[in-house]
Amino acid sequence: MNKTFTLLIADDHPIFRQGIIKIVEQDPAYIVVDQCGDGSEVLDKISNLKPAMVIMDISMPGKNGLEVLRESQQKKLATDFIILTMYKDEEYFNEAMNLGAKGYLLKDNASKDLLHCLQAVSQGNHFICPELSHLLLERRSRMHSLEKSKPGLGDLTPTEKKILALIAQNKTSKEISEQLFVSIRTVQNHRNNIAQKLGLKGHHKLLQFAIENKTYL
Repeated sequence: MNKTFTLLIADDHPIFRQGIIKIVEQDPAYIVVDQCGDGSEVLDKISNLKPAMVIMDISMPGKNGLEVLRESQQKKLATDFIILTMYKDEEYFNEAMNLGAKGYLLKDNASKDLLHCLQAVSQGNHFICPELSHLLLERRSRMHSLEKSKPGLGDLTPTEKKILALIAQNKTSKEISEQLFVSIRTVQNHRNNIAQKLGLKGHHKLLQFAIENKTYL
């Protein structure tokens, strides 16, 4: 028996959602279990329905797609996300990749790319639509350059990498400690270790570095 995959569709345009459902239903391997038009509903529906994949717009009322991705990552929800957007913006793309999106498609090409994307993601792979492949190449190039200029990045522990990403969001040590359930002193010790490994000296250098490179951390 062929394996089937359950999907949740999240987009604030009902007509567009119906169009996506029609595309998905062309392949019996994919079953749409629910749909919604408000980002604040997505996480609850994931918790209740546990879909294998979520096809989601970035721009939605309530919570945008990036906020949903961030909260899903924090809650360690076992769902793969496919972003379907009008935006060709590099910053949106990089942040979505940083937050674990498995697919990234342009709405204009959904009818052509969506089933290919679902197949790739259901097999454990990533899928970026061809029109945005240059963003992926640029991202890899920038990350390689950053790793070359700051080889200490490879020496950071998983916790240090997480704290560096939170620093890049301009979060204070207090906010980081509350999010990670550790003491402020522990966060400050991690900050000192990160700065030392990256060769950053001075009170604001770590924050400056993190913000300047946030889409690649």
